[in-house]
Amino acid sequence: MAQKVTVLGEKEVEERIRSLCHQILAQTPETENLCIVGIRTGGAILAKRIADVFAKSYGFEVPLGILDITLYRDDWSRISTVPMVGKTEIPFNVDEKVIVLVDDVIFTGRTIRAAMDAIMDMGRPQKIQVAVLVDRGEKARELPIVANFVGITLDVPVDRKVNVYLREMGHSDHVAIEERKG
Repeated sequence: MAQKVTVLGEKEVEERIRSLCHQILAQTPETENLCIVGIRTGGAILAKRIADVFAKSYGFEVPLGILDITLYRDDWSRISTVPMVGKTEIPFNVDEKVIVLVDDVIFTGRTIRAAMDAIMDMGRPQKIQVAVLVDRGEKARELPIVANFVGITLDVPVDRKVNVYLREMGHSDHVAIEERKG
């Protein structure tokens, strides 16, 4: 039976999302150019929640976008000969914006690299920053990419997987360390 260790429960996930919002605002006090872009799928859900916290707790709306990076991945041809491409929905011009890319987990840095490439193909942002719920630390990083805003850092062996489960995906909110399959 596969081993699963829950490291964050529902309440802790919510606390970490609020912490990300606080970190973002501490580094970006001028919010008029701030935009949140979530990477499909988990990052898009977290980005929506961050935007909701800004609206409900801080009293301002932040433009929200969703980014599919499938064709920007450097391994898409290894995954499938017919990649499943989702829809990118960025209803604003990225030029001169402070873009906060949101993802659930940063591991090798390749997903963030792909997302930055996709954003740069859309225009020239003033700044791109990265917010993640879970940072697996720099030991497994393959590219020199770091998250600016982090919910929690977990030093997890590379033979383990960190999964973020969210209610929008049909689960209770939690973060778990699990065995890699296959």
